[in-house]
Amino acid sequence: MSNRQPENMDNVHPKIRKIFKYWTAIHPESGLPGRQHFDPVDVPDLLAHIRLVDVVGEPPRFRVRLCGGRIRDHFGSCQRDRYYDEMFPAFATRPSFRDFMAAIETHAPQLHRGHCELNPEKEFIPLERIVLPLASDGKTVDMLLVVSLFGDDCARTIQLQRARYGIA
Repeated sequence: MSNRQPENMDNVHPKIRKIFKYWTAIHPESGLPGRQHFDPVDVPDLLAHIRLVDVVGEPPRFRVRLCGGRIRDHFGSCQRDRYYDEMFPAFATRPSFRDFMAAIETHAPQLHRGHCELNPEKEFIPLERIVLPLASDGKTVDMLLVVSLFGDDCARTIQLQRARYGIA
């Protein structure tokens, strides 16, 4: 299981840790968990922070299937059924794209801390995000489970991380 754990999981927000532990718990013996393993009822306190993102085609494109209320509030709409590359200029150059691709290629969670790079009006807002790969066949990633915490939801863990590494 250690190959599934991103670095610094001890220092992440409890909600990020919770979804990671849940993803690990629904992980089959071999292969990745799929959407069929994920039951939102199991993580009701995380629903507002969740996005399910379809991985479509080759090269992969990313389409929003579902988004929680905190995501909708942050972006001003749910963006359901829209592709990231249509919503966000130069998406392929952004950290979100790199995290999505790394989750697909490595079959491993991708953890990101920083600022929201997808909403130009809110680039100053702290962000903590985990991207978890899902594969309906256990092998080919066809969906990403993304939990994003913005602003006050994650500011404390970012502050602790900066203090730990001596970053002002």
